Amino acid sequence: MKAIKFPCCLLWLLPALLTACGFQLRSEASLPPEMAVTRIAMADRSGVFYRQLERALSRSGIQLTADPAKATAVLDIPTNQVRRDILSIGDNARVREFRVRHLLHFQLLDAAGRSLAPMQRLEQYRDISFDETEILAISREEEFVRQELAQTMVRLLLQRLSRLSISPPAQE
Repeated sequence: MKAIKFPCCLLWLLPALLTACGFQLRSEASLPPEMAVTRIAMADRSGVFYRQLERALSRSGIQLTADPAKATAVLDIPTNQVRRDILSIGDNARVREFRVRHLLHFQLLDAAGRSLAPMQRLEQYRDISFDETEILAISREEEFVRQELAQTMVRLLLQRLSRLSISPPAQE
């Protein structure tokens, strides 16, 4: 009977220990109220990044609109670029290692076009080693890396937006 109580006590103690060290489950981003109805201004609306951004904003309670008249804010993303750079070439003049890089520029504007957050830059990359005998695996790995980079960029973008302290416009 005592052997059963000891592990049970540990189970009750574990949540207290986790909260004492500052552990928190990841929750949805708490975005500024100015973003209640947001329009995303972005050239490529068919990519992985755009779809993940839409889902993340919706999960955070943001209503998305394509109508500029209904939008309270515009998330302007003029640059969303994923590219592949060669890092090293082997003795046989073939690629040995390459880097997948995701670059993003964004700014947040209010309905009148005034800047709520100035243009900012986010960049992430992952290096991939290339093995000629595993060409199919490398292409799948590259696709996985591109999707993972898109998820990371969405998370970083939402973190930046959630940390904004937006002051009301000056009265004229």
